[in-house]
Amino acid sequence: MTALSTENSSSDCKSALLKLAPVEAVLFDVDGTLCDSDPLHYFAFREMLQEIGFNGGVPIDEEFFIQNIAGKHNDDIARALFPDDYERGLKFTDDKEAYFRRLVVEQLKPIDGLSKLVKWITDYGLKRAAVTNAPRANAELMISMLGLTEFFQAIIVGSECEHAKPHPAPYLKGLEAIGASKEHTFIFEDSPSGIRAGVAAGMPVIGLSTRNPEHLLMKENPAFLIKDYEDSKLWAVLEELEKENGVRTKADAA
Repeated sequence: MTALSTENSSSDCKSALLKLAPVEAVLFDVDGTLCDSDPLHYFAFREMLQEIGFNGGVPIDEEFFIQNIAGKHNDDIARALFPDDYERGLKFTDDKEAYFRRLVVEQLKPIDGLSKLVKWITDYGLKRAAVTNAPRANAELMISMLGLTEFFQAIIVGSECEHAKPHPAPYLKGLEAIGASKEHTFIFEDSPSGIRAGVAAGMPVIGLSTRNPEHLLMKENPAFLIKDYEDSKLWAVLEELEKENGVRTKADAA
């Protein structure tokens, strides 16, 4: 990438969020966005599918996981993995989630820089909600393990909406739950389907290249991509928001 294209990219990153001023809310996905949970999902699916002889007993690889499972709702996963026995697929995904929750208690880790971002959001008094395709039991457990139960003002679950992601319904419901406007809200997401949902809901999405390939994420038109919450690209934009009074402090909002 040339110096000019890098400069243009940086300018685009800033304008995507500065147009939201004054920013009033931030929406987060959970899996892969708050925490690096995809390896735990992958492990659980791989082990359990191998146990039942899926794919002739050959373990699924990460490419299969990304293409068919990551970021998708369990209803869609059940249909994809068990096209001839949907009910069996639903039972399998329920059992897999129970296994995943046991792994979470032992191994869950936050995305690097999450605590720094949480402090920034809290200091500026921004509204916030978690919007996820994960089952509520999973989402609440992960949020609790990360110490964010009090941070989020609402948790929106795809299965409790008219449609799950990649439909925009969960993000629109998230806005409604916290009383925020899409004209002043941005989103953090890590999956192609999640980015698609946020963009369709009319908000800029900052994509995290936690596990999914960048070329797949970019196809869904995020505002820009970051590696994690320590990424200098993110903080350059947030600092610009501060300089331009693009966020309101608690004192300003009072």
